[in-house]
Amino acid sequence: MSIRGRDNGAMTTQLESLKKHSLVVADTGDIDAVAKWKPQDATTNPSLLLTSAEDPRYQPLVEKAIREAGGDVAAAVDALFVQFGVRILKHVAGRVSTEVDARLSFDTEKSIDKARRLIALYEKEGVSRERVLIKLAATWEGIRAAEKLEKQEIHCNMTLLFSFAQAIACADAGVTLISPFVGRIYDWHRQARKVEDIALEEDPGVASVTRIYNYYKKHGYATQVMGASFRKTGQIVLLAGCDLLTIAPDLLDKLSKAEGEIPRRLSREIARETPERKITLDEKAFRWMHNEDAMASDKLAEGIRRFDADARKLEKLITSLAAAVPAK
Repeated sequence: MSIRGRDNGAMTTQLESLKKHSLVVADTGDIDAVAKWKPQDATTNPSLLLTSAEDPRYQPLVEKAIREAGGDVAAAVDALFVQFGVRILKHVAGRVSTEVDARLSFDTEKSIDKARRLIALYEKEGVSRERVLIKLAATWEGIRAAEKLEKQEIHCNMTLLFSFAQAIACADAGVTLISPFVGRIYDWHRQARKVEDIALEEDPGVASVTRIYNYYKKHGYATQVMGASFRKTGQIVLLAGCDLLTIAPDLLDKLSKAEGEIPRRLSREIARETPERKITLDEKAFRWMHNEDAMASDKLAEGIRRFDADARKLEKLITSLAAAVPAK
């Protein structure tokens, strides 16, 4: 049965209902998609930016980045990330997430340097650092980089987050936001069990985000939880109430066409009743606890490799285009 609005008789969609409980973020590098959906925030990564950079609609942005870099491919990649971020911010009220090179995932100081460079490029474009989240892989080294950056008022979004150990360490480091990957957790368990699907009520990705959210709220952490990497709308619906949910355009479209109210599933009140005790991790304990989670170990390593591969493809694309772009 459809639900109609009280004033104009319009049907309430699941997307409208979801926005009552969670901040909705667009998970895309497609500027037109961001403009269409007008989310609060937007997230990007090397894979998404590679897709957009190959799109003829965005060739002027690629050419501008190449010209500004003066032939330096690495600088052109940084400039391209920022160019997309600047354009995306014209269509969102909040923040855009921009990712540090995956090859720096195990180098704290170089991650910090790259983050500062990205922020400097944004500020050169007139964008304040409050509107940018620097994305870092949630390795021990990445978390340490984020801890230092947060003290410099450079806010961080910890990505490739699969284990409870990663979530605990990020909260203790005082990072602004984490992005636990629901869909990739689901993928791993589906393949491990050799099944076509996993019932929503047993979905390990949904369970992971729920546990993290409850732990954070029960113990008073300020770090926000943003569920990410969804495979189906049912996973999103079960996380209504999570601080933020970053959703790909195809799933935003499905939610916008589905009618009905979505009940709140996560809340501080529910979290306070959970029995999860507080855990403190030093580096050795973190590495052991993360290593004990086979899924998390596999997916973190795979995620870094995949982002690195797409970053290298992006570099090759820029190199191939650079010859045709006139010098600045």
